[in-house]
Amino acid sequence: MKKIISIVGARPQFIKLAPLSRHLRRVFNEILIHTGQHHDRNMSELFFDELAIPQPAYHLGIQGGDHAEQTGKMMIAIEKVLRDEKPRLVVVFGDTNSTLSGALAAAKLKIPVLHVEAGLRSFNRNMPEEINRIVADHISDLLFAPTQTAMDNLTRENLAGIAHITGDIMLDTLKENLEKAVHHSTILTDLQLIEKSYCVLTLHRPYNVDQMGTLKPLIKSLMGGTETIVFPVHPRTRKLIKQMDLKTSGSIRFVDPLGYFDFLVLQKNAKKIITDSGGIQKEAYMLQVPCITIRTETEWTETVRDGWNILTGFNEKKLAEAIASFIPIAKQNTLFGTYPVGKKMTDIIRKYL
Repeated sequence: MKKIISIVGARPQFIKLAPLSRHLRRVFNEILIHTGQHHDRNMSELFFDELAIPQPAYHLGIQGGDHAEQTGKMMIAIEKVLRDEKPRLVVVFGDTNSTLSGALAAAKLKIPVLHVEAGLRSFNRNMPEEINRIVADHISDLLFAPTQTAMDNLTRENLAGIAHITGDIMLDTLKENLEKAVHHSTILTDLQLIEKSYCVLTLHRPYNVDQMGTLKPLIKSLMGGTETIVFPVHPRTRKLIKQMDLKTSGSIRFVDPLGYFDFLVLQKNAKKIITDSGGIQKEAYMLQVPCITIRTETEWTETVRDGWNILTGFNEKKLAEAIASFIPIAKQNTLFGTYPVGKKMTDIIRKYL
């Protein structure tokens, strides 16, 4: 069997990997590398368990450090594995440092690279993710675009010749796991929540969570509202919140990071989702939950055009108004393709190799 290496390191990549890996392993010898970028159990191991992802053949354990240090360490470690394994193709996902490191290491060894979730553009190069995905697209040999907008971006950058519109692989993950999540998760009972009586908040962008001067007024603003907001907090963000001199408020409930099943159920039953994440905007759309994005731009522009996502930036008035009154009025469209996306991707890879 032809050998393929898939490289992941962060929560969104585990979600994308799970359904594709199942299809790949029916046809290819897939070897999995986990860089270690996300290492908290609830953001890594639990996802592998719940989504039945095979254990990585290589766990590099590369955690922390600034962008250059982390990317450099990952490239060195990945290159050693690629030299030993000599795969026919390297698959990278999304827009993290793991994505960039894997794509660069493979390209320099002249191993073909496939970028899953290609063509996304926020047009904000202050985001490290924007740099990562642009570079990954331009050094890849095969690109899988999740939407027509992504394909249009690749066409403008003269990459259409190696690109395919496949639909979004996260559609498979959600479709295959939603019923299981509802059956197994006890998160609503555990947190004593009633369906559609609360909002979910996620924050992870460095410009929102790494600076006290930004994060503190944002949290204070949300605490001033009347809605119950459930906030699964990244360990790095929790450290900064502990340093804040904030009066406790029942309006925001800080909880530890959640596994895929618990978080999926939490999102599905939320009144609204408030986020600065790209992937969560998409999950909210697929779950038909209104999304409020604390950014001035998004790579998922389709969700805004369709009326299910609103961009507020860090504007306290806009954010408060959206939490209070934003209601989508339009029917949803088939933005993210049709199930099963993973089979379509695997068929394209088989023809490519």
